[in-house]
Amino acid sequence: MPTPVIIDDPEKGTSELLEVLSPLRPQTDEKALPSVSVSVAIPSTKGFVTPKPSKRKVSRWVKFQLWFNTYRKFYIFITLLNGIGILLAALNVWKYPRNYTGAFVLGNLLTAIIMRNELFGRALYLFVNTCFAKWPPLTFRLGCTSALQHLGGIHSGCATSGFAWLIFRVTIIFINHKDNHDAVLIMGVITNLAVSISIVSAFPWVRNTHHNAFERHHRFIGWWAWASINSMLPFASRATIHSCGMCAYFRLWLAWVFVVLGDSYDLDTHSWNPDGIRVIRQQDFWFAFCMTVFILIPWFTVREVRVDIEVPSPKVAILRFERGMQQGLLARISRSSIMEYHAFGIISEGTHAKYHYLICGVQGDFTRSLVNDPPTHVWTRQLKFAGVSNTSSLYKRGIRICTGTGLGAALSTCIQSPDWYLIWIGSDQEKTFGPTIANLIHRHLGTERCLLWDSKARGGRPDVMKLVRETYHTWGAEVVFVTSNFGGNKEIMEGCKAEGIPAFGTLWDF
Repeated sequence: MPTPVIIDDPEKGTSELLEVLSPLRPQTDEKALPSVSVSVAIPSTKGFVTPKPSKRKVSRWVKFQLWFNTYRKFYIFITLLNGIGILLAALNVWKYPRNYTGAFVLGNLLTAIIMRNELFGRALYLFVNTCFAKWPPLTFRLGCTSALQHLGGIHSGCATSGFAWLIFRVTIIFINHKDNHDAVLIMGVITNLAVSISIVSAFPWVRNTHHNAFERHHRFIGWWAWASINSMLPFASRATIHSCGMCAYFRLWLAWVFVVLGDSYDLDTHSWNPDGIRVIRQQDFWFAFCMTVFILIPWFTVREVRVDIEVPSPKVAILRFERGMQQGLLARISRSSIMEYHAFGIISEGTHAKYHYLICGVQGDFTRSLVNDPPTHVWTRQLKFAGVSNTSSLYKRGIRICTGTGLGAALSTCIQSPDWYLIWIGSDQEKTFGPTIANLIHRHLGTERCLLWDSKARGGRPDVMKLVRETYHTWGAEVVFVTSNFGGNKEIMEGCKAEGIPAFGTLWDF
């Protein structure tokens, strides 16, 4: 056995921790994976190292299946359904939407908000994990995971459909412009432009590469869109009032003004009817009420909390917070209470643990500031949201493969469940990520349930699909969860799909 090295451990002062790359005693357990060498020591790299990996040929059918995922299926179904409704209303075949357009706008927006609500998401994950853990057919369980992972498709589909109904309403106003004030026409056009900017700013290529721009435009232009409508309230019909918003939060109180005033205005007599009973009988009122509840609940849990930050290398900051967490959760943190919230996977030993951790890789201004100017407190929502790993309890056995900082979203699953195997690919992992993370891996996974591939020590990156394939069959896994960058995720997902291995990869849809 190698001699232990005493290192600083932020959790317990000091600890005896075997160096990640030290040779360990060979495993004799029958459940070990000899074909891929599960030891943390450096095994023979023959057959696995690919310094210059050749690009795999992937069929167009495989690429199409990955592209046409559950997210796009949800999105197409919802927008198509609403599109048919708008077409029937435009042809005057279905008259109801022409009179109650606001209900269709708010109904779609309410659904969009619920799909992004932490409380609803946690309840949905809890229901699925409790009722369908391990016993249903594998196909059904895979379908449950896919549906939960791609709830964003419902969110986007309903938000787009709400905007389409808004355009429909403004078009009707222009057709019947003689019955409406000029202010309604002008503000209707301006609001549509503002909302369209809000939607475009939420596209993945904008949101992921220009996060601050996304927040400024998606949120604050949406607020301005609501505020701009306030000037035309006395002239607007009920449906027009309710059709002029996409984003929420600050402008929520304005929405209530719109609902109350709109439902109090009699379109036939062109007079006000301030009857509270009439207002609460309108479906618009209850849509707005539910939107209020679901929007405010997560913000009631925002707290400024203490954080201890370890900087093992200029590339990574390890954040430590008090209290333990269940596996499969993600945390949003920020230096301010309102702006610039960033999501990171939570590492925890369980709900009984004293601490939980976040791995923050330096990729932008926010994460760079955690390394260069570590704060003592950050803002976070105490109500965490669930990720795809939260469905790991549905499966009898699984593999969690990750690269670099992707370990943050993967490690808890393997720590808290003995049925999950970890493959972590990186470069000089112990030096880069520090003793805290290394200690967690050694303490809970040992050498039986993890393969740490140090590309620097092993002389190159591995043939990832060969590792996944052999581990999948030897471990007896039912599913593979992947957390990697765009290129790594694409490679693994295409390889797994081509070989018929059920896999779920990273989404860029937060």
